[in-house]
Amino acid sequence: MVAKNRRDVERLRRANEATACLLQALAARAMPGTTTKQLDDFAAAEIRRIGGEPVFHTQNGFPGCINTSINDEAVHGVPGSRVLATGDLLKIDCGIRLGSYCGDSTVTIGVGDDHLLPARRRAVMEAARESLQRGIEAARVDGYVGDIGDAMQSYVEGMGFRLLPQYTGHGLGKRLWEAPSVPAVGRAGTGARIVDGLVFTIEPIVVAGSPRTYLAPDGWTVRTADRSPAAQFEHTVMATRRGPVVLSQCA
Repeated sequence: MVAKNRRDVERLRRANEATACLLQALAARAMPGTTTKQLDDFAAAEIRRIGGEPVFHTQNGFPGCINTSINDEAVHGVPGSRVLATGDLLKIDCGIRLGSYCGDSTVTIGVGDDHLLPARRRAVMEAARESLQRGIEAARVDGYVGDIGDAMQSYVEGMGFRLLPQYTGHGLGKRLWEAPSVPAVGRAGTGARIVDGLVFTIEPIVVAGSPRTYLAPDGWTVRTADRSPAAQFEHTVMATRRGPVVLSQCA
């Protein structure tokens, strides 16, 4: 959406700050021996406590409040009985509606501690983190969403990794998924125009090997075909004349 007044901005910031703070709490609880279902249960309780609703479930029928994707699981991992182990590369994606406005953000962490990740998993995580930053810096008023994809693609491929082009960012407002689509792979000067007040997500998924994927039997979890590790970071951003503003930060 395009935030047209202070009320829109304040409520979008509140929803996204709550999402970011929940992710921070989930990351702290993602210890070896914890199940992904325990993380999902915690998320559900926290979302209820703050008076929100988990939009992945309510808008798209996903069987959980959060996505928990591990190692070669690129996206949409379903929480369940899987027990986290030291050195797992865990992606946690959370979407919340709070006060009629939505928040959306993703983090990737190393279970046990980032320094315990195998080298390849750590490298792809850091590449995803930096690619998100490059995408944010490219989100300029009067530019184009293709500028964002171009900035991320050129960096990631320069590092010897690949992005999954089929998964994009999106506009965000009173619904989680709105126009425009924000590509992870793009060409500068193409796509929708970025206007002052436009709110959208940037969410690169970086893989260490082939960008080919397949859908797991649960009908949700997307895995890399060659079992290479995948990492994702996501922020909700508002474009302004003063530069991009990240809304999904825990104060």
